[in-house]
Amino acid sequence: MTLDLIEIRPEPLTKGAFAPFGQVIKADHDKSYLINEGTTRRFHDLAQADVSDEEGEAILSIFRGTPRPLPITIAMMERHPLGSQAFVPMQPALWLIVVCEDEVPTPAGCRAFIASGSQGVQYAKNVWHHPLLVLEPTQDFLIVDRKGPADEGAANLEEHWFEGTGAILKIP
Repeated sequence: MTLDLIEIRPEPLTKGAFAPFGQVIKADHDKSYLINEGTTRRFHDLAQADVSDEEGEAILSIFRGTPRPLPITIAMMERHPLGSQAFVPMQPALWLIVVCEDEVPTPAGCRAFIASGSQGVQYAKNVWHHPLLVLEPTQDFLIVDRKGPADEGAANLEEHWFEGTGAILKIP
């Protein structure tokens, strides 16, 4: 399938800009305090996993991403209707986030963010987003998301493929 492409320029990831889509996870949170006899700073309550619908529970996984060829073409989006999904980088490397506010995603409705290796995100339940986009040869991410009953199948994953028009990310 050939797509007509529109250009999306990633903007810096900030809490305010990302708020319609979820939460930015970063260690500069106001609610930090010392523990372990003053040897450790705890950055507390950075995000709240929303996974308990229909017998869901929070699980931790590691995703290992590899870069896509440049320029990156966005031809699809996905969302998780039963739970949030958090991505926390494990290396200090830049990575990309693409989200869409529309109920039915369109390339024109997409926004892209460039995140540092010290910034993670938690996509809110039902937020359209592109699968993991990394810029370094290999990047690992700690993932907090939902595990549901064994018979749940694909109930917590919806994919939407663009028809006719896609997006191309213009990397600075």
